[in-house]
Amino acid sequence: MLRIDAHQHFWQLSRGDYDWLGPELEVLYRDYLPAQLQPLLAAAGVSKTVLVQAAESVEETEFMLRLADDTDFIAGVVGWVDMESEDAVSTLDRLARHSAFKGIRPMIQDIADTRWMLKPELEPVFTALIERGLTFDALVTPRHLEPLLVLLRRYPDLKVVIDHGAKPEIATGRTTEWAGDIARIASETSACCKLSGLMTEAGDNPGFEILMPCMEHLLACFGAHRLMWGSDWPVLELAGNYPQWRAFAERFVAPLTEVQQQAIWAGNAERFYRLQV
Repeated sequence: MLRIDAHQHFWQLSRGDYDWLGPELEVLYRDYLPAQLQPLLAAAGVSKTVLVQAAESVEETEFMLRLADDTDFIAGVVGWVDMESEDAVSTLDRLARHSAFKGIRPMIQDIADTRWMLKPELEPVFTALIERGLTFDALVTPRHLEPLLVLLRRYPDLKVVIDHGAKPEIATGRTTEWAGDIARIASETSACCKLSGLMTEAGDNPGFEILMPCMEHLLACFGAHRLMWGSDWPVLELAGNYPQWRAFAERFVAPLTEVQQQAIWAGNAERFYRLQV
């Protein structure tokens, strides 16, 4: 069965634009590059990945595209543009000349204004994404789900995937409001969702039984046809490791049909990002 990791990162500290990444993060505060991920992919039976931005700079996107040129397993790159700049659309067009470039991800979770995504100044970029068939990764937390629903209604043709299940507060158990909001988005829009990043939201106890209720809710809401598996490596290393999360995912999808499993493991990501695998 084909497997695609729909969400992973690389970084090189000497580049200097990872504003969120400091020595206090210990295990993450080092270079993470293709040579370190390749054996983990091989052991997990993963043949392709989607490389996702980790810095708010076009330079990092260009760095990722160069990595894609040199790395067989990178099937797509989700980058970044300054959506509020006057040259945002021209920058988007320049990046999109590279076949690996699939879309963008603003770091919404780090923006103080919860309703930033609804600013009228962003309209040209959202329109350009739709017209060019590019994607939008929504890096949101539960507080963003109400404005995200407004955005999705405003741009029904925008190809959106919600990263990390919108980061439910698994560690505190405060997931009731999240569950209702995510169900509403799933039922009222065409958004997809990534089955990723959940271990790091579970605090000191990221066990399968702790994660299962949120995983089951995401599956119930989005169905197997709109859910895609990703590792969020190396951020995953804060809570677990690649083999552990892969095993959790295998256990989770085991009761599903082969067609449903293939959709979550690869098919949905392949279709959403238009990957050549």
